[in-house]
Amino acid sequence: MTQPTPIRRAAGRPRLLDAFCCQGGASMGYHLAGFDVTGVDIAPQPRYPFRFIQADAIAFIREYGAEFDVIHASPPCQHDSECQRIRGNPHPDLIAPTRAALESTGRPWVIENVRGAVPKLRRPVMLCGPMFGLATYRHRYFEPGGGLTLTAPEHPAHTVPQAKMGRPVPPGWFGQYVGNFSGVAQARRVMGVEWMNRDGIRECIPPAYARHVGAAFLAARLGVAA
Repeated sequence: MTQPTPIRRAAGRPRLLDAFCCQGGASMGYHLAGFDVTGVDIAPQPRYPFRFIQADAIAFIREYGAEFDVIHASPPCQHDSECQRIRGNPHPDLIAPTRAALESTGRPWVIENVRGAVPKLRRPVMLCGPMFGLATYRHRYFEPGGGLTLTAPEHPAHTVPQAKMGRPVPPGWFGQYVGNFSGVAQARRVMGVEWMNRDGIRECIPPAYARHVGAAFLAARLGVAA
């Protein structure tokens, strides 16, 4: 594992680890919620906007996770994504080992993943774009743990049509920004991820989702150690 840099707290902000951070959609949401964010990912992430450590995320959680106040983890979703199942590509299933690592820290945590992973998640809460005024549905599921309780805002009905995967988005429709989609500039605006490229957008959660989860972390007043 890459030797991490010292982890310091920004004044007045609880520390949050974003594991499997990619380009930082979740990290931005937690930053906006009031956290001092550090991201860890096994691949270089030159577009990541906060403190970054290149390392194996699960090993890093086990070794350093207890130094943070809370932990978010988004293990790679490809194993459970509909797109990858159609292609028949093999991918590792990291949800269970990620959960075990998180539980070993004694900290509150959340695991985020796609609909195909729901059978492996424990009482997940679903978040959707229109809950936060976003013009994309993009359902994502969040399993809270370590004492965290999580609820979802009211789920608006899906009355706006959504463009098919990879197709341009007609006026008044919602976009589906996965796979080799078109309209990167539009996706950046819709999802609030102006710094990302296509690779980051198709894997990220909108910052609005993580900002909601971050607010739950802060409201819980769990009394984690400094």
